[in-house]
Amino acid sequence: MTTLPAASPEALATSQALCGRISQAVADAGGWIPFSHYMELALYAPGMGYYAAGSSKLGESGDFITAPELTPLFGQSLARQLAELLPQTAGAIYEFGAGTGKLAIDLLAELETLGCLPQKYVILDLSPDLVERQRDNIRAALPHLAGRVEWADRLPDSIDGIVIGNELLDAMPCEMVFRDENRQLRQRGVTIHDGALAYEDRDFADARLAELAAQLVPDIPRYETEISLANRGFIATVAGALTRGAILMIDYGHAAPEYYHPERSMGTLLGHYRHHTVQDPFYLPGLMDLTCHVDFSAVAQSGIDAGLDLIGYTSQAQFLVNCGLVDRLQSLDANDVKSYLPVAKAAQRLLSPQEMGETFKAMGFGKGVSIDWLGFARGDRCYTL
Repeated sequence: MTTLPAASPEALATSQALCGRISQAVADAGGWIPFSHYMELALYAPGMGYYAAGSSKLGESGDFITAPELTPLFGQSLARQLAELLPQTAGAIYEFGAGTGKLAIDLLAELETLGCLPQKYVILDLSPDLVERQRDNIRAALPHLAGRVEWADRLPDSIDGIVIGNELLDAMPCEMVFRDENRQLRQRGVTIHDGALAYEDRDFADARLAELAAQLVPDIPRYETEISLANRGFIATVAGALTRGAILMIDYGHAAPEYYHPERSMGTLLGHYRHHTVQDPFYLPGLMDLTCHVDFSAVAQSGIDAGLDLIGYTSQAQFLVNCGLVDRLQSLDANDVKSYLPVAKAAQRLLSPQEMGETFKAMGFGKGVSIDWLGFARGDRCYTL
């Protein structure tokens, strides 16, 4: 059994305070809350949630590493796609959930090289400490471009530009459902049992969730899975604000037939703590990231229903190759082993089917822009949806 790294006394105190906050929420709701409410508090409760407190989250010292943290090749490749789309809009980029600001830095630097800088780069992030890191990192890396970057705490009423989100949808609170041994389908929530947070299944509190669960969950006993109403709502909301432009989402997930496959009976919900995978969602709330995979069929349908053009859906590997990542890598001096080898290893992680290449997907929507995107130029434009 793997021993997880110990948390500091200060971190434990924060987690205990959050447990108290969650327990109070359960009590206030009559002894039970939907799992989505628990996940929202665990991740975003002011001053205590995972993304709202001050702990390191990304990189070697944090809990996980995202593609932009691995190598600039990721942002440089995406920049080629944005350079194709920006001139068809008012020239603004909106990034949701910008992490440390690394993707913004790489995109702006490459777009400057391509002669296609945005008029403004707007970051929308719910984490106060990450916003401060983003400001510091962008000012240090690109002082001459820092003035183009703005921060916002809410979605603008109208968007004429490009919306991007890398590993954004997986961090939105999800609902959990469970079909028991008698094949009865119920909503999974959180209660207090013997003084500790615990699962409890009840009849559905949300009619829409009940309808979706009946459509999606296989009729087999003891099947647990997630349904994200938040993902659906987010895409619909952004689509409603988009007057012209594009939405590009990159995340790990599946189309519905794979997501809700009978053999995927334990769902996809996971915790990430100090580069360890944790199955227990109640382990150190506030100190552990919680995520679930994205149902890209649902995301696609939400965009279409909101009036967007579904431009394409493909693997991250295919999208990055189409955007020139391999060409960029081949332009480097392979004889300079010290510099080349780390970049090549990072590129392999981005592209390999055994790593991020196939598990991560890219999905693009458009409104009033060309449907011919570089990232979907080769390969199956909408495979497996």
